[in-house]
Amino acid sequence: MLSEHRDRDAARRFLRRLLEFNGARPVRVTTDHHAAYPKAIRWIAGKKVVHRRAQYLNNRTEQDHRGIKQRYYPMLGFGSFAAAARFCEAFDALRQYLRRREHCGQHVSLALQRKQFAERWQTLVAEMTAA
Repeated sequence: MLSEHRDRDAARRFLRRLLEFNGARPVRVTTDHHAAYPKAIRWIAGKKVVHRRAQYLNNRTEQDHRGIKQRYYPMLGFGSFAAAARFCEAFDALRQYLRRREHCGQHVSLALQRKQFAERWQTLVAEMTAA
């Protein structure tokens, strides 16, 4: 979730959206060491939820947005919140379009993944040139 401010209200909004999407209260929540999270987690998810803040426990989450960070740092940041929102929306849509998928729960070979990626990329380029 992209938010303009990283404060208590943003943390509460994030947790509310997470609970609405998930449909159930989590057993444990892993975050970084930002001060707004503990109170927001107790307020939204309850006191029984275990809040983990160890440095490497949220590594999967950090790795998920590594692609955005690789593009963010060379640009020395986004010029505005609106620019960041546009970039993240386009980046996520393209990533979902080109990502690897399993087929019927079975592993897809690397050769097939490359073929699918090339086909999707050609389709995307053709659509962009036609527009």
